[in-house]
Amino acid sequence: MGNDGYHSASHCKYLVQYHIIWCPKFRFDVLEGDVEAELKSILEGICMKYGYAIKALEVMSDHIHIFVDCPQTVAPCDVVRTLKSISAVEMFRAFPKLKRFYSRCGVLWSRGYFISSVGHVSEATVKKYIEEQKSGER
Repeated sequence: MGNDGYHSASHCKYLVQYHIIWCPKFRFDVLEGDVEAELKSILEGICMKYGYAIKALEVMSDHIHIFVDCPQTVAPCDVVRTLKSISAVEMFRAFPKLKRFYSRCGVLWSRGYFISSVGHVSEATVKKYIEEQKSGER
C-alpha cells in the first residue's frame, strides 16, 4: 500500500475494502469463549492465504463483523463465500460439539450476509464502529 493509502497494480491504483457481517444459523449464541478465539484465528488464516488484509475483526456471540482490504480482482460475493465456507468447515473440525449441535441442518452459517464497500474517507469510521461493537453489547 502506498503512502496515499492505495494499492498499485499493473496500470492501476485501487482500494477495495468491505465491511461484512454474518450470523450463525438461527442466530444462536454459539460464538463465545474458545469458539470465538478459534474463529478469529481461522479467519486470520483464511485472509492471509487469500490476500485479504484484516482492518478490524470482532466476533460477537451471535454474529461476526470483519473489515477487509481485498485485491481488486476478487468479487465481493467471492470474499464472503470464501470466508464463510472455509471457516465453517474448519470450525466443525475444531469443535465436534458445534457440528453435533447443528447436525440437523448441517450448516454453521445462515445463508444471508451484509456487505458494504468502504471508501478511504470512511475507513476510520468503520474501524471505530466495529471496535465498539463488543463494548456496546454489554
